[in-house]
Amino acid sequence: MTSAFAFAAGTSSSFLLPTTHKPKHSNLRYPLTAPTIRSESMATEKLGIKVETNPSESKLSQLGVHQWPKWGCPPSKFPWTYSSKETCYLLEGKVKVYPDGSNDFVEIGAGDLVEFPKGMSCTWEVSAAVDKHYKFE
Repeated sequence: MTSAFAFAAGTSSSFLLPTTHKPKHSNLRYPLTAPTIRSESMATEKLGIKVETNPSESKLSQLGVHQWPKWGCPPSKFPWTYSSKETCYLLEGKVKVYPDGSNDFVEIGAGDLVEFPKGMSCTWEVSAAVDKHYKFE
């Protein structure tokens, strides 16, 4: 019984080729190209804070994010309490948010769509200047 595939050895990986495309020379190598990696949106929730990394432009448009007011601050550390739910989209910056009563934190940064629940008290530790769109509900 003959196999419909021939084994081809590569320098860093191996793969199967149909026997009709067998290399003529045993030392011929076929390089594999890396797959295209696309940044997908990923949503998580930790310590009551919802974070969606890399939301699609269509989602941002649907929410009207680019029409929301903007707020920014330099590197700093300060307490904050949310009197209403806030949704924000970080254009720039890096922040560790420490909810009161927890030793853990949620790290957010540029490209994150974040939702903070009404009533949350926390400390913001800004390590890179923040520029964000925000909306209170």
